[in-house]
Amino acid sequence: MTGTFAPGRELGEGRWHYRRSLASRVTLLTTMAVGLTIAFVALGAYVTVRMQLQSTLDESLTDRATLAAKSPSVINQQTGAEIPAFLLVLSDVRVGLMYEDGKYEWYDRLGRLELGAPELDVAQGDSPQSIRTVVVEGNRYRVVAVPYLDHQALLLAQSLEPQQKVLARLGIVMLLFGLAGVVAAGVAGWGVAANGLRPVRRLTAKVEHIARTEELQPIPVEGDDEIARLSSAFNQMLAALAASRDRQRQLVADAGHELRTPLTSLRTNLDLLAQSDASSATLPPQARAELLDDVRAQIEEMTTLIGDLVELARDEPMAHVIETVDLAEVVDLALARVRRRAPGVALDVTLDPWFVIGEHGALERAVTNLLDNAAKWSPAGGTIRVSLVEGVLVVEDDGPGIADADLPRVFERFWRSDESRSMPGSGLGLSIVEQVAVRHSGTVEAGHAASGGARLVLRIPGAPTPPPAQPAAAGTGADA
Repeated sequence: MTGTFAPGRELGEGRWHYRRSLASRVTLLTTMAVGLTIAFVALGAYVTVRMQLQSTLDESLTDRATLAAKSPSVINQQTGAEIPAFLLVLSDVRVGLMYEDGKYEWYDRLGRLELGAPELDVAQGDSPQSIRTVVVEGNRYRVVAVPYLDHQALLLAQSLEPQQKVLARLGIVMLLFGLAGVVAAGVAGWGVAANGLRPVRRLTAKVEHIARTEELQPIPVEGDDEIARLSSAFNQMLAALAASRDRQRQLVADAGHELRTPLTSLRTNLDLLAQSDASSATLPPQARAELLDDVRAQIEEMTTLIGDLVELARDEPMAHVIETVDLAEVVDLALARVRRRAPGVALDVTLDPWFVIGEHGALERAVTNLLDNAAKWSPAGGTIRVSLVEGVLVVEDDGPGIADADLPRVFERFWRSDESRSMPGSGLGLSIVEQVAVRHSGTVEAGHAASGGARLVLRIPGAPTPPPAQPAAAGTGADA
């Protein structure tokens, strides 16, 4: 099936489906709810009135029949014949008698009216009275039978046509008022939906404007209702997006700045090597070796920077090898690297055994970042104090330390202090330390050393003895 998508329609299971707007759905649901309510109320009122009319009619017929059956007969003064009293007092109803043998007669032409066992039981004295509805030539009558004299039953029949007319008029009135109520409910529902959703439409228009222009400006919040809460939530999201975009811009700026220096040095050194190879004047072996060492150092710095960027920028989960790691051994490996990178800095090391369950590579990278940070800030001839006691790794240096205002932001991603922007590094190392600590259910914090330098403390849960041997398991971890 081919076609073009239109607003309010979606394709599913090979068919086009119309999706109503929220305002139309609110209006439709309001109308349906009011319509059903009116229908139930009207039905209840109709049934109640019908039952009440039926009950009133039954009581009236029963009382009149009982009274007529007890009234004495009247003697006709002209003929001397005995006239039953009920023929004189019950002129507005049909009157008849039923005998105990099942025969009956009406004193008024009523048509073919089939009577049966209920009336016969009254005539034979087996039942005190009976009342039911019978149909005569399409007309409905309410017939009551009460005992009369000996082994007879007085019959009274009253047409239900007046009652049916009243109910018919009542039904028409209820139907008209019900339709008017449904129409009024639909109009009111549309008005409520249109007015109630106006703030939603304004909010939608502003969000669409933000998505179209990428201007992350806060949305004005009016009132304290649900729409206001939604606007506040959007503002919080916009603030988070703006902060994330600022951090990304800062990352790009820092990365560009840090990559520019080693790239420039690499280009210069490689140009010198190329010129020396192309010309007859060759560089002395010592100078050539220094140039190559400088190239290797710049490449290593670029590799570290790019690795930091990849470590923090990736979003997808990656598989990690979980195993038992000797944290003291990890610190030894990191110290070996720092000794090569910062030969002019002394190291004061105290290490106790401490075994943790985690990722060897990630832990080594975190410890190396802590030590590199201390080496970067330590002056020539300074001392880096490293201690691992009961699972607490403390790294202190003799540098200028961390300002109190900067302590809360030391481990933020993409953040660098003003003093560190002129020094090598990307400002991502300590962020990776915090990420690794959280991944291993640990913590990291920054403070002041007794010497005035920085003091970084890394805590990783573990034990002083290795756990029972178990095979390494490949798990899936997500960056913090």
